[in-house]
Amino acid sequence: MILRNRKRRQLVFNRTNTIERTHPVQPTLDWLIHHPHHCDTYAAWIHQQFHYEYAEQPLPDWQREFADGQTNGDWNCLIALDNDQLLGGAALAKADLARRPDLGPWLACVFVTPQARGRGLAEGLIEGICAQAKANGVARIYLHTQDKRDYYAKRGWTVLERFQAWEKQQWLMAREL
Repeated sequence: MILRNRKRRQLVFNRTNTIERTHPVQPTLDWLIHHPHHCDTYAAWIHQQFHYEYAEQPLPDWQREFADGQTNGDWNCLIALDNDQLLGGAALAKADLARRPDLGPWLACVFVTPQARGRGLAEGLIEGICAQAKANGVARIYLHTQDKRDYYAKRGWTVLERFQAWEKQQWLMAREL
C-alpha cells in the first residue's frame, strides 16, 4: 500500500506494516518547446501574475509572442511537470527590461502554481535556467524583481541598482555563472 503525505513523499507499508519513506516524488523539468500544448496556459499565468508589465499588451498578443519565443530563442522556457500537469516555469529571455537593452540574457517569468509551492520548484527552475545560460557561454545573467530581492540574494544574486517602474520600486540583480 502506498500513501503520499503533504510533502509529496511516498510512504510505503513494508511487510511488517511499518512505514518506510521513499525518495520524494519530484516533478520533471523540461523545455516548454517539447510541450507546446502548455504554452498558452503558462503565458496566461505570466500575463496575470505580472499584469503590471503587460498592461499594454493584450493576452492573445503575449501568448503569440511567448509561443514564438520558444523557437526563436527570445523566451526559452523551462517548465515543471507532474506527469503532464503544469506546475510552473522560468524563462531564459534575450530581453526583459526595456529600460536596459544593454543587458542580457535574463532570468524571467518565474512562476510556480500556489498548490506546488514550498517544494523547491522555483529554485530548481532557476538553477536549470542558470545552467543552460552557462552552457550557452554566458558569464552573467540578470533579473528584475519588485518583491523577491531577499529570495534571490540568498541564492547568489547581487543588487546592481534600484529603480522605479510600474509605479513600484524594482531591483535589478545579476548572478555570475
